[in-house]
Amino acid sequence: MSHHGTEAVAPAFYRVAEATTVLRLSRSVIYELIRAGRLRTVTEGRTRLVPASAIADYVALLESEAGVER
Repeated sequence: MSHHGTEAVAPAFYRVAEATTVLRLSRSVIYELIRAGRLRTVTEGRTRLVPASAIADYVALLESEAGVER
């Protein structure tokens, strides 16, 4: 039985400050990854957002570079 409002909904986008928490990286490292094209972002107005899918892609990239089998 489902109770409305009790399901945790994962965000589709993270602000850069939130992405630093999720990835456990510093703000400067996050911006370097963005500049290097290793972490995708989108902009909405003047806000830069990191899609949740971009975080998953970055984790997969790190795993593939480390030779981790998925």
